[in-house]
Amino acid sequence: MLIRLADIHDIPAILDLHSRYHLSSIAPEDIAHGFVTTSFTQAQIKNLIEEEQGIVVAYARGQIAGYIMAASWEFWSQWPMFVYMIENLHKLTFDNQPLTTENSYQYGPVCIAREFRGQGLLERMFEYSRQHMERRYPYLVTFINKRNPRSFIAHTQKIGLQVIAEFHYNQNDFYELAYSTATPLSPNENKKDF
Repeated sequence: MLIRLADIHDIPAILDLHSRYHLSSIAPEDIAHGFVTTSFTQAQIKNLIEEEQGIVVAYARGQIAGYIMAASWEFWSQWPMFVYMIENLHKLTFDNQPLTTENSYQYGPVCIAREFRGQGLLERMFEYSRQHMERRYPYLVTFINKRNPRSFIAHTQKIGLQVIAEFHYNQNDFYELAYSTATPLSPNENKKDF
C-alpha cells in the first residue's frame, strides 16, 4: 500500500473513485455503506492538489484505493454549505479554544473503495493527512451527514473525532466534529473494524 500526497496525474483516478461513491450516482442499496456529497470539477481538484496540497491518496494493486481531502476554509468557501459553516464557526470551541478560519481547516470528504475497507486504510491515510496539516493548523473540523452512519462510526470510534455541534442544512441533518492535529492517532487493536 502506497500512501502519499496526490499530484495532478492522480486527478482522473480521484474523480473516478469520487463519482462511484457520490450520493447522486451510488445505488440506493449501497448508501448504507457510505457516500460522499460534495461535487468537484477537475479544476477544483487541481487547485486542491497544487495550491492546498490537500489530498492524500492510497494506491494498492495498481489502482487508487482511497483518498482524504483537507483544505483551508478559503478553498471550501466556493460551496454554499461551507460558507454556512464558516459563518457559524465562531460559535464553536474545541479543547476550550474558539475555532476560527485561521486555526482550523475543513477535513473531508474521505472515500475508500469498498474492496479496500476494513483493512486499516482510513487510519493510515488519516495519520498521513494529520501530520501534513498539523504544520499549518492546530484543529480540523468536519461534518458527517446523519444518513451516513458508517462514516460517523468510523471517524468517532476508529479515529476519535469528537462531536462539537449538530446542524441542519438543505433538508439534511449533520454532525460537526473536531480533532486536534497535535494528537497522533494511537493504534488500538481492540477497535472494531468497519
